[in-house]
Amino acid sequence: MAVIHRTTMSPTKLELLAEWLPAQPWYRGGPDAELTRAGGFRLDDPAGEVGIEFMIVTGAGSGAYFVPLTYRGAPLDGADAALIGTSEHGVLGTRWVYDGGHDPVLVACLTALLRGEAVAQAQSESDTADPSVRVRVTDPGDAVPVVHRALPHHESAAASGTVTAPWQRPDGTRAESVVVSV
Repeated sequence: MAVIHRTTMSPTKLELLAEWLPAQPWYRGGPDAELTRAGGFRLDDPAGEVGIEFMIVTGAGSGAYFVPLTYRGAPLDGADAALIGTSEHGVLGTRWVYDGGHDPVLVACLTALLRGEAVAQAQSESDTADPSVRVRVTDPGDAVPVVHRALPHHESAAASGTVTAPWQRPDGTRAESVVVSV
């Protein structure tokens, strides 16, 4: 199980995302993203090398977004285009932060989640399952999980498996959306 360190990151995850998010083709807001963490969960890398986090962020007037992130202790070969940025972690040192949809470790762990072989973990607590994340298990075969970036997103009748996660709207009300499907 991943250990969640209570420490600083500089720049913070939200600061990195505020610069990166407005450049994404699925982003619906303006150029100045003032983001708030609205939900999310983690998955454990069985090898213990890659941090895997799924953040849901909201921005005033810009919508809600589901962002898969990976954190690595060294650059990921061939993934320069997926690099969100680097950050100094107070315990682990320099972390390379990637758009996790392009990271093979995240994709493998997400596929395991959809097969019922992994369990969603709490975003901010070590060794704690997150029962609010609901998985409709499937055998995805060779299918690559589809990450739904702009929220809300609702289940398609054609989906053979889904991950649904709760999040909080800017007005404080609770929402939930399908965030991944196969």
